[in-house]
Amino acid sequence: MRSHFLAAFSVLRPARSAGLALALSLAGPAAQAQFQGFTPTDSLSPAGRLARYEQRTPHEKLYLHLDRPVYLSGETMWFKVYAVDGTAARPLTLSSVAYVEVLDAQHQPVLQGKVALRNATGQGSFVLPSGLGAGTYTVRAYTSWMKNFGPDFFFHAAVTVINPAVASGALSQDSASYEAQFFPEGGNLVRGLTSTVAVKVTDKAGKGIAGAQGKVLNPSGAVVATFQTQRLGLGTFTLTPTAGPGAYTAEVALGKKLKISRKLPRVFEQGYVLHLDDTGPDQLAVTVSATTTLPETVFLLGHSRQQAAVALSAQLVNGRAQFVVSKAQLLEGVSHLTLFNGAQQPVCERLYFQRPTHALAVAVQPDKAQYTTRDKVLLQVSGADQQTPVAANLSMAVYRLDSLTTTQATAIDRYLWLTSDLKGAVENPDYYFTATGPEAAAAADNLMLTQGWSRFRWENVLAPAPPPFEFMPEPNGLVVQAQLLQAGTGRPRVGTLTYLASPSRITRLSTSLSDAKGRVKFEVPYLTGPRDIMLQTDAQQDTTCQITVLNPFSERYAEAVRPPFGLSARFQHDYAKRYLQAQVQNVFSGRYRNRYAAERVDSTSFFGRPDELYYLDKYTRFKVMEEVLREYVPGVLVRIQKGGYRLMVADKINQTVLSAAPMVLLDGVPVFNINHIMAINPLKIQRLEVMDSRYFHGLALYNGLVSFTTYKGDLEGFALDARVLVQQYEGVQRQREFYAPRYETDQEKTSRLPDLRNLLYWNPEISTTGAEARKLEFYTGDQAGRYLVVTQGLSSTGLAGSSRVVLEVKPAL
Repeated sequence: MRSHFLAAFSVLRPARSAGLALALSLAGPAAQAQFQGFTPTDSLSPAGRLARYEQRTPHEKLYLHLDRPVYLSGETMWFKVYAVDGTAARPLTLSSVAYVEVLDAQHQPVLQGKVALRNATGQGSFVLPSGLGAGTYTVRAYTSWMKNFGPDFFFHAAVTVINPAVASGALSQDSASYEAQFFPEGGNLVRGLTSTVAVKVTDKAGKGIAGAQGKVLNPSGAVVATFQTQRLGLGTFTLTPTAGPGAYTAEVALGKKLKISRKLPRVFEQGYVLHLDDTGPDQLAVTVSATTTLPETVFLLGHSRQQAAVALSAQLVNGRAQFVVSKAQLLEGVSHLTLFNGAQQPVCERLYFQRPTHALAVAVQPDKAQYTTRDKVLLQVSGADQQTPVAANLSMAVYRLDSLTTTQATAIDRYLWLTSDLKGAVENPDYYFTATGPEAAAAADNLMLTQGWSRFRWENVLAPAPPPFEFMPEPNGLVVQAQLLQAGTGRPRVGTLTYLASPSRITRLSTSLSDAKGRVKFEVPYLTGPRDIMLQTDAQQDTTCQITVLNPFSERYAEAVRPPFGLSARFQHDYAKRYLQAQVQNVFSGRYRNRYAAERVDSTSFFGRPDELYYLDKYTRFKVMEEVLREYVPGVLVRIQKGGYRLMVADKINQTVLSAAPMVLLDGVPVFNINHIMAINPLKIQRLEVMDSRYFHGLALYNGLVSFTTYKGDLEGFALDARVLVQQYEGVQRQREFYAPRYETDQEKTSRLPDLRNLLYWNPEISTTGAEARKLEFYTGDQAGRYLVVTQGLSSTGLAGSSRVVLEVKPAL
C-alpha cells in the first residue's frame, strides 16, 4: 500500500538512472510536476530499487458476488469471482486460480474449493452440508499471489446459515459488553500537542450506537473533553495531553444505567501530530505539529492503491507546518496522506475519501410492473458510462426477500473503492456513496479516522536485497506443491527430480526439480474435481525420500469482526417455513443439483503425436506382454538380464539403439521396475505409444518413451511401488449448472410438482456489448412475495457498478 509513497520521495533527487524515469511514470502527471522541487536527503534506497520493487508487486484484489446473504443448510451457495488490478480496478489476468473457503467462528474451514479464472473471472458453488450448524460464517477468497501480503488483503464476507434441526457449534462469540474505541488522528497522542481523537461505540452485534455520551478524564479525575457519537456510532473530540502514558480514561454512557470505561491510547513524549481540514470544494488543509523546535523539512505524500498522486514539502517553523492539497489531484476512493520527517521516515498517516464520480451504471428493466406465480420474467440489462453504453461483464441473482433477509452484501463498487482499503467491517457502505450534505461528509471523515490503516511493509523496500516472495502467481493453471525430506534426518532433498501423475486415459505427466528447501512445484491445469495424484522419484536411484503434499490454502486468518447470530423465538415460524421449503425443493429437484457443464478437454498426450501407435485390439492378442512387444513393436527392444527385464528404444533418426532405459508409463504414471510392467496382463492394455528418440520434458531427459494405456485409465489394479505417494487431491471445481424450471406450456403451469425456490435465478456470465441491451428470462415459482434482483460487474476499463431492482409476485388467480 505504501510503495509509491516511498518511490515518490526517491524521484525527488536529480535523475540518475532508468529506474528514476520509471518511478516518475508510475506516479502520474499530477505528482510528477510537484516532485521536481524536492531535495530530500539520501537516506532512502536508490530510486531504481524502489521502482523495481513496485514492478514486482502487482496489487491484486478479488471480489465475490454471492447469490444471497442467508442460506438454509443443504442449499447451494453460488458465487462469481472477479479478479481486478487493485490500483485501477481493471480486470487483472495475473492468476488463473482463486481459493475460496467458508470458515466458522473458530477459523476452521468447513468448505474449501479452487475456482478456475479465465479472463479475470470465474464461477463456483458449494453445497452446504445438511448437518452444518446454524450460525454466521465467513466466506473468504484469495489467490496464491495474495498470500504473500497476509490475510487482511483477502476478500471477506459474512453469510448466515440457518438450520433449526442442528444445534450450532459455529455461532459468533457475543461480546460481554458494548465497546468503545479511540483513534488519534494521524496515529498517536503526543504530550503538549493538540489532537483530534475519533471515537467509535458499538453494541454486541458490532452496530454503531448514535447518541452515546462520553467524557474524558485526566489522572486527577477532571473532565478535559466531552463527546457524543453521531451516525453509525462515530464521533470526535479534541484533546491536548499533558500527562504521561496511559493517564487518560474515557467514560461512555449508553442510556440511563449502562456505562463503560476505556483507557485512551498511550501518550508519547515526542512525536508529530497531523490534522486535516476540508476547507472547501477544491482544497484540503493539512496541519503538522511537532515537539521539535528545530527547523526541519517534512514531506507529505498522497497515494491511493499503490499509485502516488501528490507530493509536497514544507518547513517546520516553531514546530508547525501546513500543506494545501488540491482535491483534483487526489485519486478517487480512499487516499493515504502520509507524513515523512526530515529523515524521510513515515511518522503520521491520515485517510481521506473522495467519492468516485465515474461508475458503471447498470440498468435492469423488467417487462412488467407485477408478476404472478409461474409467470415469465423478461429483463433487459445494459451498462453505461455517463449514459454512453459500454461493454461489461456482469452477474445476476434473484432471490426472495423475507423476514430472515435483513442485510445486503457489499456491492462490487463499494468494495473496490472503499471497504477493501479499510480495516474491519464497514457498517452500511452504501451511505458513503449515496448521501450528500455536511452530515454525510462528516460521517465519511469519521469513518476514515476510525478505520484507516497502512498495510505496506517498508522494510521490504528498504532492504539491501528485497526478500523473495514465498508464493508465486498461478498464471497457467493450478500448481501443486510438495516437499521432499531425507528419511530419518528430516533434511530437505535438494536437486531431486520428482514426477507427478494422475491416472487417466489422457497421458499427462509433470516433473519438477526440488529447490533448496526441498520443495517441488507442478503446474497441473488439467486437474478438475477430486482426483488421485501420485508423486514419486526414481525408486531405483532414490530410496530414502519422504514426500509431503503442501496445503495450498492459507492457514493465516484475519481478525475480522463477525456479526453475532442466534435463533430468535419470534422468527421460529419463519425458520420452520424456510426449512420445509428447502426440504421440499431437495426432494423434488435434488436430482438437478449436480448437473455439470461439459468440459473442454485436450485429449493430446503431453508428448504430442507419438512415433508409433498401436491399438492392440487390431492385432492377435497374446497373453504375455513380452510376446506383444517382440511381435508388434519393433521400436522397443526387450532384453533379459540378471535383474530381470530391460527395455531399450531404437532411435530411428540416428539409426542406433538408445542404451539407457526409456521412460515407461502406465496410464501416465511412471513405472521404473520393468518386471512389473512385463507382468501385466496384455488384455488390460488398449493402447501402446512409443517415442523413438530422446525426449526433453522440462528438466528431464528421457531416452525414448513407452506409454501403456488401459481401457479405463485407472491402472487396472496395478500395484505401485510402496514408495509412491498416492493421495486424493481436489483440483479446480467443475462448473455446476444452475437449474430452474420453465413454465412455457399449460401442462407445465398446472404441474402438481411444488416450486418453492428461494433463489429464482442465478447467472454468473452476462456480457453486454454496449450496442444493445441484453435480454434475460426466467420464471417465477409458487411463492408470492417480493424478489430482489441484484446485478453487478465490471467494464473492461475498470468501471464497477451494481443495481438492485425489486419484483412483485402476486398469487395467480
